Amino acid sequence: MEGGANIDLVTAAIVAGGFVALVLLLLFAIGRARAARRREINAAGEERPVSAAKRKPAALRAEDVVPEEAEPDDSPSPAEEPPQAPLRAESPAPAKTAAPAVGPRDVPASVSAPDLAAGLPDVARPAATPAAESAPPTQRVSAPLAAQVKVAQPVEKPRGPEAPPRPKAQGAAALAPGLARTRAGWVARLGEIFVAKREIDPALVDEIEKILLTADIGVRTSQKLLEEIRSSLGRRELADPQAVWAFLRKRCIEFLRVDAPAVEFSKARPFVLLAIGVNGSGKTTTIGKLASKLKAEGKTVLLAAGDTFRAAATEQLEVWGSRVGAPVARGKEGGDPSSVIFDAIKRAGSEGIDVVIADTAGRLHTKANLMDKLQKVRRVTGKACEGAPHETWLVIDATSGQNAIAQAQIFTQAMSVTGIVLTKLDGTAKGGVILGITDQLGIPVRYIGIGERVEDLRAFDAEEFVEALFESAHG
Repeated sequence: MEGGANIDLVTAAIVAGGFVALVLLLLFAIGRARAARRREINAAGEERPVSAAKRKPAALRAEDVVPEEAEPDDSPSPAEEPPQAPLRAESPAPAKTAAPAVGPRDVPASVSAPDLAAGLPDVARPAATPAAESAPPTQRVSAPLAAQVKVAQPVEKPRGPEAPPRPKAQGAAALAPGLARTRAGWVARLGEIFVAKREIDPALVDEIEKILLTADIGVRTSQKLLEEIRSSLGRRELADPQAVWAFLRKRCIEFLRVDAPAVEFSKARPFVLLAIGVNGSGKTTTIGKLASKLKAEGKTVLLAAGDTFRAAATEQLEVWGSRVGAPVARGKEGGDPSSVIFDAIKRAGSEGIDVVIADTAGRLHTKANLMDKLQKVRRVTGKACEGAPHETWLVIDATSGQNAIAQAQIFTQAMSVTGIVLTKLDGTAKGGVILGITDQLGIPVRYIGIGERVEDLRAFDAEEFVEALFESAHG
């Protein structure tokens, strides 16, 4: 028994000794790890975390400094960047070794240039006490650094969604490619006459007349231009082709510059825009592009699928709505277009939507019964919202030539058309029809389409249009 007890004591002693040795080994390992971490911190220049309660106002924080000019970051990666001494939030004893240079990112936003030049800033610091004055500064910043740092100013957050960055319009140069076919047609033919620098005579005037009459400008507008040329030649005895060319450009601008107020989509909420036109004129595509532009300006848009007779039209509008982030109000196929637009306007009013763009069924301008239904759409729109529709735009396909003038005349008799959108100018040489429409009807052109992209739907400017149209046509 006594021998067994001795064995148990020895075993217990061995176990206890092993446990103590294990604890000592763990403590030794922990100490070694802490020492290694301390050396790593000192070598990498990292700052130990300081609690918010212990952090003093004079702490130097890298994120509070804004460089004076935003330039590409050519600095090495963190792995390659040379270590820097940490800037402590507290005030430790002054280091015996020289502190490394402090970069712009090591200075707080509250530091002013004089404070930087003098040393550690006193900005945003409580009233100085003797103890605080006697405390040594953390690090001094050299005076030349003051000229490289500016104080960060608070930035007010914008209200509402911001428009994504878009390329700015480049005037006539951006329009020129889309008007290339029209410019290569009747404009180029006129240019050839004037480049020859022949003396203006009755035969030359007759040649100009032929070109204008075949330019889809319209007989009435062409005759007006010719009469003005003859009267000007008779009064001023002009014999200079350059003067006639300049006169034509000037008169084209005057034809296109219709005296009409600019469209203000913010004058009503919801602002109701009604798009009308014949089949295939490009109404739905124009609506989608316009919705994209309005969304980019920060406006909310609701699309009303009033063309209930063609399922493809509604589907196309829904594709545009999904693309630009605009909801689409639709009804039953073959249903009453007026009710769809009425419900869409009421929905926009209850949801606070800024703009409602209503598509309508394409209809031939020669069908009186269809034009009567279009008038019903206008009446119902006014019942849904007082003053609506605020704008009624006639979308015209430029490739239809002089037939577009006849369309515009009949549509304006049935509806109060306030603007023209001329599409597909990039695919035709008949762009001169725009002169006949504005001259004969006095309706302003709001937008022109010169391509498939959203940015190719461009707000119309008479001077830019004529400059692009006559570009390089006359040497």
